[in-house]
Amino acid sequence: MSNIQNQKVSMAEKVGYGLGDCSANLVFQMMMIYQTKFYTDVFGLEGAIAGTVMLVARIVDAFVDPTVGILSDRTQTRWGKYRPWVLWTALPFMVFYVLAFYNPGIEEKGLVALYATISYTLLMTMYSFNNTPYSSLGGVMSSDIKERTSITSVRFVFSTIAQFVVQGLTLPLVSKFSDGGDKAHGWLCTISLFAAVGFIFLLIVFFSARERITPPASQKNDTRQDIKDVLSSVPWRSMFILTLFVFITLAMWGSAMNYYFENYVDKAALFAFLDNIGLVAAEPGHSVGYHVLNAFGLIVTSPDKAYEVGFGVFNMVGALVQFFGVIFLSEFLANKYGKKRTFIVCLSLTAVFTAMFYLPAKDNVGMMFVLNFLKSLAYAPTVPLLWAMIADVADHSEYIHYRRATGFIFSGVVFALKAGLGIGGAVLGFLLSGFGYISGSGVAQSDTAVQGIILSSSLIPAAFFLVGVVALFFYPISKEYNEKMQAELSERRSKNDY
Repeated sequence: MSNIQNQKVSMAEKVGYGLGDCSANLVFQMMMIYQTKFYTDVFGLEGAIAGTVMLVARIVDAFVDPTVGILSDRTQTRWGKYRPWVLWTALPFMVFYVLAFYNPGIEEKGLVALYATISYTLLMTMYSFNNTPYSSLGGVMSSDIKERTSITSVRFVFSTIAQFVVQGLTLPLVSKFSDGGDKAHGWLCTISLFAAVGFIFLLIVFFSARERITPPASQKNDTRQDIKDVLSSVPWRSMFILTLFVFITLAMWGSAMNYYFENYVDKAALFAFLDNIGLVAAEPGHSVGYHVLNAFGLIVTSPDKAYEVGFGVFNMVGALVQFFGVIFLSEFLANKYGKKRTFIVCLSLTAVFTAMFYLPAKDNVGMMFVLNFLKSLAYAPTVPLLWAMIADVADHSEYIHYRRATGFIFSGVVFALKAGLGIGGAVLGFLLSGFGYISGSGVAQSDTAVQGIILSSSLIPAAFFLVGVVALFFYPISKEYNEKMQAELSERRSKNDY
C-alpha cells in the first residue's frame, strides 16, 4: 500500500481528471434528456418499444459491469490499474456514441428497433468499460478526505459544464444543422461535434491523472471473496439503491420535461418570455451578441420555434445554478455537516420542488423557471457527493475486510446508474404509451396524454427521489465514523508488512 499519507493533488491534475466527466456527460446527458424523445420522434418508435430497447441493454449490463470491475482491479501496467482503460476505450466509446444517434437509412420499424437496441447496447457497454475505471481512478488519487471531496467537486464542475452544453444547446444546434428540415442530419452533426470534443478530453485524463492508492501488498486475487465482501456491505447496498433511484428519477424527469415543453407549455407565453430576455429577433441583427447567439441557434423568430430555444434556456438556467451550487455549497456543506446529512436534506428538498411542477398553468412560464432554479439549487450539493461517498465505501471495505476492490465496488454503482438511466427512460416510455402519446414530431396530443406528461414531470419522479432519501438513512458512514476510519487506515498503510 502506498505510504504517502494525506496526499495533495494539484489543481492541474484535478482539472485534467475532471475533463473526463465532462466527456462522459456529453454522452450521459444526451441519453438522459433526449434518448427517449429521439426514439419516439426521430426514429418513430412507440413509447413502449423505446422503453423496451433501454431495458434490453440493462440485461447485458448485469454481466458487463461486474466484469469490467474485476478486469480493471486485476490490471497491472506501468500506468496503473485504471488509467489505461480510459485511453484504450476513448475512441470506440465516441464512435458508438455517434452510431446510437444515427439511422443508416432503415425505414422498417422492426429493423429500426433492432438497430436501436444493438447500437444502444454497444454504447452502454463501452460506457462501462470507460466510466467504471474512470470513476475508480478518482477513488485512488488521494486518501485525504478533503482532497477527495475537492477532486469530486472539480470533477462535477466540468460535469455541469457538459450538462449546460448538452441540455441547453442540443436542440438549437440540431435545428441549425438541419439542412432543409432534415432533423436526422442535424442530430448527426451535433453528436459528431460532441463526440470529437469528448475524445480529446479522455486523452487529457490519461496524461494528467495519477494513481496513489494501491491494494495491500499481501492481498491475493480472489473474485469470490470480492463479490462476497461487496454484496455484504451495508454502505454499498445503500449507495446502490440511492444511485438506482436517483438516476431513474433524473432520466424520467429530464426526458419528460422535453415532452412537457413541447406539448404542455403555451408557445405564445414561452415566446413572450424569450422576447423579454432578448432572444427574439424579427430581423437579422448586426451586434456581436446577436451573431454569437445565432451561431448556437438561440435566436427565435416566431412562436412555433419557441420550444427548442425555450427548453434549452430552461436547461441552461438549471445547469448554471447547479454549477455555482457545486462550487460554493457542496464542499462547504459536506465538510461542516458530513456527506450523509447534506445529501438527505438536499435530496428531500429536490423531491419537493420536483413535485411542484404539477402546479404551474401552461402559460405560467415564470413559475416553471423559478421552480427549476430552486430544484437545481437544492440538488447541486449532492452531485459530487455521490462519487465521494462511493470512494468512502471502497475504504470501508478495506477497513473491515483488509482487502481493496475499488473497481468492483464502483462497477456496481455504475451498473445502478445505467440501470436507473434505462429504467427511468423505460418507465417514461411505458407511461407515454399508457396515456396515449402518439409518436412523431409535431403531432397534436390528447388531453390524457398531456396529463400523463405533467404527472411524469412532477409527482411520479418526486416519489422515486424519496426512495433514494430512505436508502440514505441506512448508510452508516457518518462524518465522525469516516474520520476515525481514515485515521486507522492511514496508520495501517504506513506499515511495511500491510
